[in-house]
Amino acid sequence: MELRAKVSAALKQAMKDKAADRLSTLRLINAAIKDKDIAARAEGNDDGVGDGEVRAILGKMSKQRIESARAYEEGGRLDLADAERAEIKVIEEFLPQQLSEKEAEAAVDAAVAEVGAQSIRDMGKVMGLLKSKYTGQMDFGTVGPKVKARLS
Repeated sequence: MELRAKVSAALKQAMKDKAADRLSTLRLINAAIKDKDIAARAEGNDDGVGDGEVRAILGKMSKQRIESARAYEEGGRLDLADAERAEIKVIEEFLPQQLSEKEAEAAVDAAVAEVGAQSIRDMGKVMGLLKSKYTGQMDFGTVGPKVKARLS
């Protein structure tokens, strides 16, 4: 089942269960997907966005909430931080499982070999390949320095 269908099914179930917090998060996800669909249609892609783009949307939403939760904690608003973490849990249900440290390093090594990267100049190619294969499965903010170190 594609991600869009999973989100819709979860939305319907949340309505039946009368789970208000979960329902609002699922509606936010649905709205973000629809916004990207509209943008894609404006660019001539009548099918809207695919699963890869939906994963990217979900990854971005999760990252935003992690940053918000951190900011709320620093500001002493633990109630808001907890609400953000609850939203993160709902969003991450639809994301693939995060790669472990060893799996991420193996993916970096495989990408470097596949691209044939020799120097730091090839970092963009390696990162592009990793993003196309592992969107939502790894944090590219932490992977970037690993790729840089591997190519230096």
